Amino acid sequence: MALIVLDAGHGGDDPGATANGLIEKDLTLDLVRRVEDLLSSEGHTILMTRQTDVFVELSARADLANSVGADYFVSFHHNAGGGTGFESYVYPGTKGSTTGEKQDAVHNMITTFLARYGVRDRGKKEADFAVLRETQMSALLLENLFVDTTTDAALLKKSLFLNGLAEAIAAGILSVS
Repeated sequence: MALIVLDAGHGGDDPGATANGLIEKDLTLDLVRRVEDLLSSEGHTILMTRQTDVFVELSARADLANSVGADYFVSFHHNAGGGTGFESYVYPGTKGSTTGEKQDAVHNMITTFLARYGVRDRGKKEADFAVLRETQMSALLLENLFVDTTTDAALLKKSLFLNGLAEAIAAGILSVS
């Protein structure tokens, strides 16, 4: 079984994106808890970078994963900026590796679920984010819809939708763990 670190983005005095009555730090923690329950029930060991509304420095998030020898690191976020849809990120240059294979599997599982709702696939991307750069294992960052777009926000307010999204994320992780 795998040791997986789940990272609920933002927290504490860093709310992340806020709009339409949604606060990113609360959404990420809720979604991480749902995924944690699903992965734990399959026998995987799950560590979370935060379990409450506290801020954890980006380097400390990566340090936690590195110090326990995690097999996989997944960071959860929600976008803002007037767009719509879902996108995933890996560190530049890792697409042709195991990390890229994991991104493909998780991204495809999530976008298959989101297609039922007409949610746009913004693609599999690369970025020099600290939590991707500083982790020593395969690492993925998920941008789960836009809190400042009415249609995306309406979905993020529905528990049934969040359950389905968590199931898709967990299924993607399980397929590569």
